[in-house]
Amino acid sequence: MTTVYDCSSREDREDGLAAAASAVRAGRVVVIPTDTVYGIGCDAFSSAGVQSLLAAKGRGPDMPVGVLVGSWATVDGLVLSVPQAARNLIEAFWPGDLSIVLPHAPSLAWDLGNTNGTVMLRMPLHPVALELLREVGPMAVSSANRTGHPAPATAEEARAQLGGSVAVYLDGGPIGEPIASTVVDLTGDEAVILREGSVSIDAVSEALGAEVRLAR
Repeated sequence: MTTVYDCSSREDREDGLAAAASAVRAGRVVVIPTDTVYGIGCDAFSSAGVQSLLAAKGRGPDMPVGVLVGSWATVDGLVLSVPQAARNLIEAFWPGDLSIVLPHAPSLAWDLGNTNGTVMLRMPLHPVALELLREVGPMAVSSANRTGHPAPATAEEARAQLGGSVAVYLDGGPIGEPIASTVVDLTGDEAVILREGSVSIDAVSEALGAEVRLAR
């Protein structure tokens, strides 16, 4: 059964967050508002949850899922190491519209798709998303749309595409024009921007104190 919760109402928000947390812990998927688009998410460590997420979107493991976190400190337990460049970007842009790709800790038992030993991390700037993340821990999250269709700016747009494949929809109101996060790859010797989104190349370069190139 799918339930939509209006997070503009205090009572509905509390009930919705509790229902979403319960669903995530049970390995099911939920839709949440973020600062970039509405996202579909699950427990990052639930293989069944990630498979349900990919099935809802209609895509395979060749397009791996990123991970959202609720605090800066969470990152240390998820990656092999946190280089100074990553800390500089976190301090400059988190919470916000910048995703960072790093080698993940080899001990982690998760399956986010074909990541080649890496993970894409972001801390979103949205109170509903942050409250849920701080309750349940890291979540695998992707845009709440069917693959090839527009990313949703409202919970209703997400529901129109994903329907009953999602256990809980948290409606945080319209988020504005959907825009992807900027993705910075820090797995090599130098930072590379894999996707330029709302954070400009110049802003990333300034935060790192060095010119950053866009991936070809």
